[in-house]
Amino acid sequence: MAKALKPRSQKQSAKKAAVKKPVAKKSATAKSETGIKYSDKSGDQPELVPVFNGLKKLLMPYGKGSIAIRGGTGGQITLVSNKPVEIAGKLRKELWFAAALVQRGYVGFYFMPPATEAQKKEIFKPALWKCLKGKSCFHIKKLDAELSAQVEQALEKGYAAYKEKGWL
Repeated sequence: MAKALKPRSQKQSAKKAAVKKPVAKKSATAKSETGIKYSDKSGDQPELVPVFNGLKKLLMPYGKGSIAIRGGTGGQITLVSNKPVEIAGKLRKELWFAAALVQRGYVGFYFMPPATEAQKKEIFKPALWKCLKGKSCFHIKKLDAELSAQVEQALEKGYAAYKEKGWL
């Protein structure tokens, strides 16, 4: 047998309404124009600002043709191709190429071309290979001349691979 529901009194309804919490306004971690939640973490990590700026300098020349630059300030930059492409039978409206993002204790360098390539060891040289923490994420704490040159070579090879596939 179903239990009958009692109608709420006006007093109970008013009490319940008073308990509701106000809706919070959007914070600094709201989704950015790159489509990811992020708040600039470079303010309390000044040693990472030169690392981010060095990566940004390496990424900027690739903001051409169908590749748009998103961000560039506030500790984040993203390069995204706006050319619709079909990959593995799925149509994609955009395709990420690379990004740099200041995180806690490192600058995340996200480089997507190797995720589509089987020959990762041919693309990455030893110093860059040591920074790889996932399929396409590198944790960079210090950007010296050797690592900078290896990132530059990887960007060149990745751009050529995307171009060859007709994704740019």
